[in-house]
Amino acid sequence: MEPLTRRRFLAWSGVGAAAAMAAGATQVDWSTLLHAAQHDPLDPAAGVLVVITLYGGNDGLNTVVPAADPAYQSARPHLAYQPHEVLDLGEGLGLNPGMRGLKDLWDNDSLAIVRGVGYPSPDHSHFRSMAIWQTASPWTSSPTGWLGRWLDASGADPLRAVSAEPVLPPMLAGERTSAAALPPGGLKLPGGRIGEAFAALGAAQPGEGRWQARAARSVTDLQAAAKVLGGGDRPAPAADGKRKGGKGLAGQLDTVAGLIEAGVPTRVYSASLGGFDTHADERGTQQRLLTELDGAVSGFVRRLGGTARGRQAVVLVYSEFGRRVRANASQGTDHGTAAPVFVIGPGVRPGFHGAQPSLTDLDNGDLKPSVDFRDVYARLLADVLGTDPQRVLGEHPGKLDGLLSTRAA
Repeated sequence: MEPLTRRRFLAWSGVGAAAAMAAGATQVDWSTLLHAAQHDPLDPAAGVLVVITLYGGNDGLNTVVPAADPAYQSARPHLAYQPHEVLDLGEGLGLNPGMRGLKDLWDNDSLAIVRGVGYPSPDHSHFRSMAIWQTASPWTSSPTGWLGRWLDASGADPLRAVSAEPVLPPMLAGERTSAAALPPGGLKLPGGRIGEAFAALGAAQPGEGRWQARAARSVTDLQAAAKVLGGGDRPAPAADGKRKGGKGLAGQLDTVAGLIEAGVPTRVYSASLGGFDTHADERGTQQRLLTELDGAVSGFVRRLGGTARGRQAVVLVYSEFGRRVRANASQGTDHGTAAPVFVIGPGVRPGFHGAQPSLTDLDNGDLKPSVDFRDVYARLLADVLGTDPQRVLGEHPGKLDGLLSTRAA
């Protein structure tokens, strides 16, 4: 089986024009973002949505673990976690042991877990399933992403959505515009004596002309922008307050946090973590990835909780599908259907939402979804982005009640 890659997803997902727009998206530069933060800062009453995609199909049953369920233990005799190994959430469920930071968020009433999230007539293809999640179109291929359509409906300003990923995802491509993309790795300036000399170029000089003064101001602006955008190579703070790992998801979220704190008027950000296609030797691989996710997300949420602008943000974490209930012969799991979705932030109504899927009443070995993912999207569109969901999701009637306790938009 060929591995899931972003290039293959863009080529074969079926999102057509959206994939082309995403592949050719224009990178936003530091001066544009800094100018926007200075002259059109983020509205203090506006919600901010941060979408984190887990590429590969994360195993939901070993993320939010029904360790006390005999059917789970029977289906995964060597892959299952025991009740004493997981982080207890109640109702017979526990978080994967690599997710201690998210367990703290749960205990502090900042984490909502939506159980059994999927879509009608599920597809086991990575590319088709991810296209469905990113376009919010289960029945037909769509040329636009769901947040791209939100961009179209909200004024078509590309700075209203920014991707911190290496490639702009199709969900951020609309019919008339695409979101902006940040260069990976952030913005770094030289240090030491060279850095001091460069900084001195921004100092005002007596008697300088108009163009000299403008050049000096540009250097000063660049130094200010580097404090915001330089986070791409800096590790994000983990749950214990220490910085761990400067690349990957932690680096993406560190950059996003800096932009939010600086007051950039962006309302939607995207970030991602890949590697979840665990057909063999799953337990160690998935727990390592979930530990990375946990450190990056919990540190990000704690950092944002320290500022008023940061508290405007709500985080959504999802994957294109879960895994099958029964382990395979390689101590991994194969492509499945429903899985939990995490929604995190101060405006979230904490606890479980949606019914836990049965492990015995299955659809040809797969979990039966209890929540349509578009119901989650509809609630976030309405209560975080302040948009009528029908402008984005069409005639889909559902909206997950009780997910958010306050209107952030």
